Amino acid sequence: MNTTCRGVRGAIIAEENTREAMLAASQELLERLVAANDIRQEQVAAVFFTTTQDLNAEFPAVAARQMGWTHVALLCGHEMSVPDDLPHCIRVLLLINTEKSADELVNVYLKGTERLRSRGAES
Repeated sequence: MNTTCRGVRGAIIAEENTREAMLAASQELLERLVAANDIRQEQVAAVFFTTTQDLNAEFPAVAARQMGWTHVALLCGHEMSVPDDLPHCIRVLLLINTEKSADELVNVYLKGTERLRSRGAES
C-alpha cells in the first residue's frame, strides 16, 4: 500500500482563556487524535491550530512542543469570526503520512465541539 498525506481534524473547548487551560485542552486533543488513529510522531508532517478570537493566552502549538514534537511544522492562527460560533474553541488539522484510507481516519471532537460536524463547518 502507498503512503499518502491525509488530514485528520479535531476540536475542543478550553475552559478559560489562560495559558494552563489552553495547553491542557490542546494536549488532550492531540493525545486523543494520536490514540484514535494510531499515529506515530514521525508520521506527522504538519499541524495547523486555530483558536476562536477569545483565546489568546498561549499558542496551542506549545502543547505539541511539550509533547516532544520538536521536528514537526506547527502553525497557529485565529478562526474566522462567525455568528453563533463556539466560544473558547481550539481546532486542529494534523497532516499525516499514512497508508490508511480517508474513511479509516477518526476525527475527534470533544467537550461540546461535536456540533461543528453537524453545522458543516468541519470536514
